[in-house]
Amino acid sequence: MQIIDTHAHIFPPKIEPVSTRAIGDFYLRPMCHNASVDELLESGRRAGLTGYVVFSAATTTRQVERINDFIIEQCGLHPEFFGAGTMHKDYENFENELGRLYDAGIRGIKLHPDFQKFCIDDEKMLPVFGCLESLGMFVVTHSGDYRYPYSHPDRVAKIARLYPKMNVVAAHFGGWSMWDYARGVFRGYKNVYFDTSSTYGFTGTDAMKKAFAVFDPSHIFFGVDFPMWDHEDELRVIRSLGLPDKLTEEVLGQNFLNFFAQYN
Repeated sequence: MQIIDTHAHIFPPKIEPVSTRAIGDFYLRPMCHNASVDELLESGRRAGLTGYVVFSAATTTRQVERINDFIIEQCGLHPEFFGAGTMHKDYENFENELGRLYDAGIRGIKLHPDFQKFCIDDEKMLPVFGCLESLGMFVVTHSGDYRYPYSHPDRVAKIARLYPKMNVVAAHFGGWSMWDYARGVFRGYKNVYFDTSSTYGFTGTDAMKKAFAVFDPSHIFFGVDFPMWDHEDELRVIRSLGLPDKLTEEVLGQNFLNFFAQYN
């Protein structure tokens, strides 16, 4: 059985300690791991994982190319990696950079508007999404945070409406800390997908079970939000939900493989 963590943060060794601490400070909780490639692979190995969607988010324009270089390099070194690059609203040569990612085999980007401090529907981002749509790339985005407006589910849904040929993966069941609201916002969207990450640890299984009852289950991916959580622990959570065996298998890996097949 394929088991793929579709939400894994990794950082270059030079900035990994600072970046891992920054995640913990943002969410006000200790990390289970550090965000190194080696620790990701070791945590996944213990849990029997077969693949990972890996990414980092650029908080300045200067970081965009360096992070993308790192993701491209790591995907070349590790065939089990599916990479998502990064972008920033103030990065000027986005068409060239997205084309470079595409040529390197990277088929999506990851945004964390709350870390990056810009609204996902900022006017400067609209040409970026248009370019992604024309290239045939997807976007993974943090979605929802009661503390900030940047990734509000309404804003993420707006992007999905404006660019219906671009797939949007709205992390954390579409609305971290806003799960009930997100279920209403995203109901029925054909180009919006979800991951399970950082839901159980903050709200238990209730929001997860409700999401499976509302969203198309073929649009739900297993995600850990590494390094925040541990792969073995998160697998136990998914397997404790009482889902049919076939659906559990699909969520753990096959749904993402079906999704990604359109980008090959």
